[in-house]
Amino acid sequence: MSSTIQEDIEYTESPQEPTQSGFLHRICDITGFKVDLSSEKLIRANAVMAVISLLLAVVAAILLVFTRYQPVHLLNAEWYYRLVTFHGLNALIFWIIFFEIAGLYFGSTVILNTKFCAPKWGWVSFGLMVAGLLISNYIILIGQADVMLTSYTPLKAHPLYYLGIILFAVGALLGVVLFFGNLMIARRDNTYGESLPLFTYGLMTAAIIAVITLASGALIYIPTFLWSLGLIDNIDPAMYKLIWWGLGHSSQQINVAAMVSIWYMVSFLTVGGTSINEKVSRTAFVLYILFICLASAHHLLTDPGVSSAWKVWNTSYAMYLAVLASMIHAFAVPSSYESAQRRWGYNKGLFEWISKAPWSNPAFSSTILAIIGFGFIGGTTGVIFGMEQTNIIVHNTIAIPGHFKGTVVIGTTLTFMGITYYLIPLIFRRKIIGMGWARWQPWLFFIGLALLSISMIVLGQLGVPRRHWDSSFSGGPFTYNFNPAVDFFWTLMMLGGSLAFISVIIWIVIVVSSVFFGPRLTGPKDMQLTISPLAPPAKSHKGFEAPGTLVLTFVFLLVFLALFFLNWKWLAATWYVK
Repeated sequence: MSSTIQEDIEYTESPQEPTQSGFLHRICDITGFKVDLSSEKLIRANAVMAVISLLLAVVAAILLVFTRYQPVHLLNAEWYYRLVTFHGLNALIFWIIFFEIAGLYFGSTVILNTKFCAPKWGWVSFGLMVAGLLISNYIILIGQADVMLTSYTPLKAHPLYYLGIILFAVGALLGVVLFFGNLMIARRDNTYGESLPLFTYGLMTAAIIAVITLASGALIYIPTFLWSLGLIDNIDPAMYKLIWWGLGHSSQQINVAAMVSIWYMVSFLTVGGTSINEKVSRTAFVLYILFICLASAHHLLTDPGVSSAWKVWNTSYAMYLAVLASMIHAFAVPSSYESAQRRWGYNKGLFEWISKAPWSNPAFSSTILAIIGFGFIGGTTGVIFGMEQTNIIVHNTIAIPGHFKGTVVIGTTLTFMGITYYLIPLIFRRKIIGMGWARWQPWLFFIGLALLSISMIVLGQLGVPRRHWDSSFSGGPFTYNFNPAVDFFWTLMMLGGSLAFISVIIWIVIVVSSVFFGPRLTGPKDMQLTISPLAPPAKSHKGFEAPGTLVLTFVFLLVFLALFFLNWKWLAATWYVK
């Protein structure tokens, strides 16, 4: 911990209560929480590495965008495929998991007013993850792991590439174990009420999914590592693909649970909102645990080694139950805002609660835009592309990365960016530099990613392949004349990617300058973002508590139905029979 930051912290001993051990902590003068100092250091360290990983990912991303854009075609084939691997690993794994580990520590210690169970092991976890990041990225950049993120066998990378991923995964798993250890201590010491706060409950869901995910990773990466060393003769490609997607896709389901948890937290922080039915919200998290990991099946629908019964179960019944969970949250989160706003007095019409919402708060705007992007872009396309009939056609097109740009990037990344505006003053004890830019940054990011994602989805439906260096097939044995609209959407994709890149750089500059050079926070008066008190109790009234959200839910369903049937129209045209 730097001396400048150390000066901001008041070191006190917790009260010597019979049921609670003393631990070195500070009392947050804004929230009143006990902040374990060892946990705080670990949160900071993981958050910093998350930002570094995101920077690496977006630099690679903008280079890839200008390579896929045919008039520029920036990189040669060798470096294009190399950076596909580099970008995927840093964006989908390193950036997000480092941030999630910081979130797990925050939710299991600060929110619960308890101590960190084993700080030394927390640093072991961090060290393993950093080592994994450094080793894997180095091997990729020197050209010894041009296997893309999936690294399907028989493609073979240098053994150190697999070792780096294994080290990172072991470190992350250790962090998850420490999270559960913190929960056990909090329960033992009775630091919270009868049940976990909804935010922490959602994080627990993410942690459980993480255990499932990392177990799948161990099952495939350890044998593959031994294979790369020559200790195993071969790895069956079909088996590899099946188990790998238990890691690859399920890792994104960790993000969904963590993202939704933050949505509830931001509602509480910004307007004092709570779920209008917390039991239903918790049930939705349970549905995630039971069914959401099965969504990886859509990557395997053309594989002959997987039974038809398994494909049907996963792409219908299991997927529908996972989607039901997301639909519950999609209603519960906005309704928590509306219910709170109406209790604050914003009751005119259906939507005064929206117009009077704290839009100048970048954490709030980030969350709302993330919900919109995740639902209308990522969610709708995820359900449609997960259907077997559509999947056969669209899966190896650029529409698929367009889909998960809507989920993982607009949804998860924008959510993580938004909550950072609260974490900087609360954890780093610094004021935010460039608050004016911070208010615009979420909008710029959303617009850029929406353009990028939608363009990629349309390009995919026009037949443009994914993971392909030269979509014009120049010099190839055959040519293909795409629909003229392709050129327009390539340009739109490039424009969207550029806006998103600029937005991320703005966010990183704000975060780094604030953490290291921001004025010290001396008390509640220095908070630039308000923390709302709990909304007053609801007055007796007739009618539904959140009618505006109900209307918006029906709008979403209509949009989904429209896209669904348009998709079937496109499918019928594709499979045209005279």
